[in-house]
Amino acid sequence: MTPEISRASGAIILDGYVDEPACLGVPPYISPYIRTVAGALGAHDFAVRYLTIDQLRNNPQRMREMNRAGLLVVIAGVTVPGKYLGGTPATLTEIQQVGHMIRGPKKLIGGPIGFGYAGEGGKKAVRQVITGFDTLLRGEPAVALDRYLAGDESAGIFDYALTDPWSVAGSGIIVQHPDFPYVMCELETARGCSHGAMGGCSFCTEPFYGRPRYRTISGVAAEVAALYSHGARHFRVGRQPDILAYGSGEGEYPAPRPDLIEALFSAIRASAPALKTLHIDNTNPATIARHEEKSREALDAIIRHHTPGDVAAFGMETADPVVIAANNLKAQPDEVFRAIEIVNEIGGTRRGGIPELLPGLNFVCGLAGETAVTYDRNEEFLTRVLAAGLMVRRVNIRQVMPFEGTPVYTDNTLGKHERRFRAFKEFVRQKIDLPMLRWVFPVGTVLRDVRIEISDELSFGRQPGSYPILAGFPVNLPVRTVIDAVVVDWGMRSVTALPLPLNVNTLPASALRWMPGVGKKRVAAVLAKRPFKDVAAFTKIAGGSPLDPFLVC
Repeated sequence: MTPEISRASGAIILDGYVDEPACLGVPPYISPYIRTVAGALGAHDFAVRYLTIDQLRNNPQRMREMNRAGLLVVIAGVTVPGKYLGGTPATLTEIQQVGHMIRGPKKLIGGPIGFGYAGEGGKKAVRQVITGFDTLLRGEPAVALDRYLAGDESAGIFDYALTDPWSVAGSGIIVQHPDFPYVMCELETARGCSHGAMGGCSFCTEPFYGRPRYRTISGVAAEVAALYSHGARHFRVGRQPDILAYGSGEGEYPAPRPDLIEALFSAIRASAPALKTLHIDNTNPATIARHEEKSREALDAIIRHHTPGDVAAFGMETADPVVIAANNLKAQPDEVFRAIEIVNEIGGTRRGGIPELLPGLNFVCGLAGETAVTYDRNEEFLTRVLAAGLMVRRVNIRQVMPFEGTPVYTDNTLGKHERRFRAFKEFVRQKIDLPMLRWVFPVGTVLRDVRIEISDELSFGRQPGSYPILAGFPVNLPVRTVIDAVVVDWGMRSVTALPLPLNVNTLPASALRWMPGVGKKRVAAVLAKRPFKDVAAFTKIAGGSPLDPFLVC
């Protein structure tokens, strides 16, 4: 029996954000779930409004708007804990407060929140009833929603034949995103993990989705074209466990199909000819190490069509063979090292001053079999990478968040090596991240289209992209300002940058002191000599530097 819901009052999607091993939906990203749910609602004649949990936090009066809707659909759930700048995922307390405080509409909730909830990494995720809602949309949220609106409350079985049309029909929802037009559209190409055939990694929730199912190129292209028609210009092919396995055959480590990678990325480019960002995410280092030539061809195809500054995220997890064996992980340290070498060979060339494509390394701590020696081996591995002159874009370190149904839920080492864990993080920040940033982003590197996200005496912004570098500006810049900038210094996980052009007659002292040749000691002398009649007069005091091409008076 179809539920009694007022279509005339419309539907609201509340985005509590998602973060999974193979899907990111925290601003500026918008997840595929939001677009398919919007499409399913449209198919049932609902006018759809979109709201984020941060918008609700900032303006609780939006509750009134939600109460007047006929239907409320909440999408939420984090299975990979992280630190975020653009938004903060909804907590279980917030979700249940919404459920209890909103009285008018039917209230449904879906997404990875159904797997369980933990407030942070290092804590077990508890699967529990989420109170205050009429229904949990079990399985694929859009399919479950479609069934619910047809009077069937069974779980939504995932089927691209159903979700592809909804992803096109729901693409217009992006214009309601607070970051539009700088919203990053997470594109889905696959569900499920080939490594799951052998049990999967002990901590990962992606095997919950079953064996790999690949989306058609035409399905991806149609969604990109629809998103592009609504103003989307920033895309990441991120919703899959391993982009190099797209369309591949059976087996735990299938060989890449460079022809399909080429066809996929060329179709995306054809569907969005003036796109500004096209990046990737997950890449299995074992795929690269075990299928070198095919992987090289596939990576070449990606680079032909993507935009520079791209990152291939390697799920390394650990450099300790004991932990690898105990947790059925994907790649041995030597395989990861070889994959880093290959990506550097192919993607290390610079376009517009920044590398085309670099690896990013993920470490997961608290796994079964971990000892103090594990951290020694992790540090030795990273030192080896640095000594070899290889670049990595970033090193991500997190404590495992165990979910019911994964082996790590009952077999882990959480809380046993806290001191060593903290020391490892400090080692990476001081000994690896800082020298790596100096190499990847030398002084004079230009960062295009940096969008300011935090405004203060020290402002912060990022470019659209996959794991974009955080840039700190020693000047107050309005939020949402979009600027070009030049790197002048480095922190442990960020760079210091100045807005372009560098007008030496108007830059405040707080910015001048970061310029090579000026520093704290010469700021007063520079200020005393202003205004300079030309750049040569300025460089006579400050000396020459890599910033000279950007100087104006």
